[in-house]
Amino acid sequence: MNIREKVLIVEDEKSIAHFISTILTSNGYETLQARTGAEATAMLSSHCPDLVILDLGLPDMDGMQVLRGLRAWSSLPVVVVSARAHENDKVAALDAGADDYLTKPFGTAELLARVRTAIRHTRTTSPSSEIAQHGTYTVGDLTIDYNKHQVLMCGENVHLTLSEFRIVALLGKYAGRTLTYDYLIKELWGPRAGGDNQILRVNMANIRRKIEKNPAQPEYLFTEVGVGYRLAEKESE
Repeated sequence: MNIREKVLIVEDEKSIAHFISTILTSNGYETLQARTGAEATAMLSSHCPDLVILDLGLPDMDGMQVLRGLRAWSSLPVVVVSARAHENDKVAALDAGADDYLTKPFGTAELLARVRTAIRHTRTTSPSSEIAQHGTYTVGDLTIDYNKHQVLMCGENVHLTLSEFRIVALLGKYAGRTLTYDYLIKELWGPRAGGDNQILRVNMANIRRKIEKNPAQPEYLFTEVGVGYRLAEKESE
């Protein structure tokens, strides 16, 4: 069973939140809901969604505060949905890091199109043209399938957990580059995870047991001691 993409809906009006959630779940997405900015911030750290749908008119703070707070540590795609139709509001949200801006009221087809585009944008902006074009990254016998949320060795699914897949997927987007422990932890578990590398080390050890012939002499996942991790980069053809 493929892992469904998770969308966090930040909307205080229950009828609108229910409307958006119904559309998304009926089209294969998993949804979470937050009614306030504080609740949204906490859920961003703990639930690692793939996309955020963000209303600006929240009861405890302006949605722009949530957006700016998120952009301080993550490039997670954000689609703003708001009754504010003035051009200045749209420009401000986009300048603050929103990927798209949808004015209320909106239709089902438009919402789904904006969601698909925002999620696809996270692949097409990655350094790997292969991921952008095909949704996969392959080096040696290892393939990361971003569409199916799977990692394969010699064409066989190695059955990574969600956390393990997220680690490999992120490293795959920057294959050949060392990602620091701090960067990985913040991207995967949020800023509140702190600087404890233990959860990352445990996950990495499990990943290596599943994909490396000899985990002690890795061919794909390399440790830069004291710095971070790096995924093998394919040789130029």
